Amino acid sequence: MDIDIFDGFFRGKRVLVTGHTGFKGSWLSIWLHELGAEVVGVGLDPATERDNFVLSGIGGKIKADIRADIRDGQKMKEIFAEHRPEIVFHLAAQPLVRLSYEIPVDTYATNVMGTINVMEAIRATDSVKVGVMITTDKCYENKEQIWGYRENEPMGGYDPYSSSKGAAEIAIASWRRSFFNPDRYAEHGKSIASVRAGNVIGGGDWALDRIIPDCIRALEAGRPIDIRSPKAIRPWQHVLEPLSGYMLLAKRMWESPTEYCEGWNFGPRAESISTVWEVASHVVDNYGSGSLRDLSDPNALHEAKLLMLDISKAKFRLGWEPRMNIDQTVSLTVDWYRRYTAEPVYELCTSQIREYIKK
Repeated sequence: MDIDIFDGFFRGKRVLVTGHTGFKGSWLSIWLHELGAEVVGVGLDPATERDNFVLSGIGGKIKADIRADIRDGQKMKEIFAEHRPEIVFHLAAQPLVRLSYEIPVDTYATNVMGTINVMEAIRATDSVKVGVMITTDKCYENKEQIWGYRENEPMGGYDPYSSSKGAAEIAIASWRRSFFNPDRYAEHGKSIASVRAGNVIGGGDWALDRIIPDCIRALEAGRPIDIRSPKAIRPWQHVLEPLSGYMLLAKRMWESPTEYCEGWNFGPRAESISTVWEVASHVVDNYGSGSLRDLSDPNALHEAKLLMLDISKAKFRLGWEPRMNIDQTVSLTVDWYRRYTAEPVYELCTSQIREYIKK
């Protein structure tokens, strides 16, 4: 089955992905490579030897696999000048809430100044036509409300991670007004958008303080899964859902550059918004073994209890909507972890992309 649902758009395009060694970045790089794009990856070393980037071998398949830190603005400009990308997906980040309490300055340096450095590299490189800047659903000022946040609502964030992403969104909006203004598109020739996804899960993620990797590590070790925020409600989605939205948006921005250069939510359907405990229970059911243990601590560091996205804009203006419910999302995720030690991971990833497209 052909995995190109973008009508050949990416074939031959020069695409630069920051954070390609990370969880979402590795999946995006695999999909783009399969679509025939000339992918240049810029990122730090992968966190573990079991990361999807390492096991899939995607670094050896793409056009260039570069180790560089987005905090180095001059290095970013040099890489862009050498490889002359046409489309940029910026995913590199310090992505963990609890770690941001330990390294708040590094979190801001990476998430805010790193994003600005990437935008400055885009500004300095004539070849770039489209920039898709990935932030997070946590960029919104979270009031723990029961309805989803829309793209025009205030940015904010309680913890350093969330607030750094809110600050990055403000910077992106500023650069768009100041340097990439759609009213002056004829002068600069660039279209810049920001995208916000929910709690993204999928195979090959081994990060600390994320529920799926925590579950799998416990299951593989034969110990109970410790749940520290069992009642926290999150918008769970498989990694391929938002990636399909990012790529569709990039295509639309290329075709109509002044119509889509703004903020976009790519979250799951309302019925996929579940508690951490419910998702961990789904993991145990799909894995076929395991148990849960409630370790909630009333004195724990603050993390959002309730956070949802309104995806009406992406649905009606882009024609994008999620294809999988929470059961399918967890099932496809656990399937990767049950199979990754027994078969080539690159083929496992591409087979899951095909399975997703069938939906």
